[in-house]
Amino acid sequence: MSDRYQISDSSSIISPGLVVFEELVDENIQKMIDIAGSVERLRPHCKTHKMSEVARKQLAAGITKHKAATFAEAEMLADAGAEDIFLAYNLVGPNIERAVKFVKTYPTVTFSVTADHERPLAQLSEAFSKAGLSIDVLLDVDTGLHRTGLEAGTEAEALYKQIADSPGIQAGGLHLYDGQNHQTDLTERTAAVKACWDPAIAMKKKLVAAGYDVPRIVAGGTGSFPIFAQFNDPALELSPGTCVFNDSGYSNMFPDMKFTPAAVMLTRVISRPTADRLTLDLGTKGAASDPPAGKRLFFPELPDSEHVLQNEEHLVLQTNKAKNYQPGDELIAIPTHICPTSALHKSAYVVRDGEVVAQWNVIARDRCLTI
Repeated sequence: MSDRYQISDSSSIISPGLVVFEELVDENIQKMIDIAGSVERLRPHCKTHKMSEVARKQLAAGITKHKAATFAEAEMLADAGAEDIFLAYNLVGPNIERAVKFVKTYPTVTFSVTADHERPLAQLSEAFSKAGLSIDVLLDVDTGLHRTGLEAGTEAEALYKQIADSPGIQAGGLHLYDGQNHQTDLTERTAAVKACWDPAIAMKKKLVAAGYDVPRIVAGGTGSFPIFAQFNDPALELSPGTCVFNDSGYSNMFPDMKFTPAAVMLTRVISRPTADRLTLDLGTKGAASDPPAGKRLFFPELPDSEHVLQNEEHLVLQTNKAKNYQPGDELIAIPTHICPTSALHKSAYVVRDGEVVAQWNVIARDRCLTI
């Protein structure tokens, strides 16, 4: 087992167990700050960890601005002490009234959301005007992912002006998420990120020239974060997420990013059905199954093992090292995708200096806490 993942006594860990190595989290937070250049430029996404303790670590490091994707995540951040929270999601239906309730519940928090269509924007404006409150709204800009947002241009500019002119709403800037940029080659990724940035910054300049305030540009995900960090616009806020825990997927995809997987799975052998097979208790209910079957986990001790079968509660590995393991033996597995993996667990075991010292609840894995 890697020296980074030593646990002196793992008998308290019920497997499959999510295990967070606290020193590695601290290292990853510091690397994030180093890449950004200062804490003021950071607005990290909490979707990966969903834990108050990690949010408090970022706050203690001086990171004051935070990003979320659900109201539960936003509430977790607010309860942890964050006072500037960006819910990077277009609000529709009951979420519009939830936004009003959130602002009433946390009056000291600067709260912002996104929009990309006039209808929910008008509903949001009406709800906040009626409540006598105000909310910041960022225009969601489509950089090529084609998931949400408007392409930078005339239609997007018109909607931004509507945001600025709507009662109960303040124009909060632009949101650029480029989740389509997974180029492993750094030169190719840099060019792709610049192609997302240039139209948005040109639009910003036009809006400012027309008299509209664009106070922030929240940009990037983990893979593009170091590239956006090279841009010097004072409105830019960098929003990496995965790197606080990291995973094997991003480690392989972005080898230029030297973050260490800090959240792993402890799993145990429950059967050795054949001479070259091990069955583990790490099924699809324990680790994210959005990566293709056979590529959902990496085992540092069995790097060449073939993942031949995974069901809800079982993972079968084929390996010529099977003879070295007995039922009850333990393995560390690094998830390919940690963000949905953490959401599968009620809590994580925390290891510091090789000892299990705490459990951190994955509070924001739910869709609703109190709001």
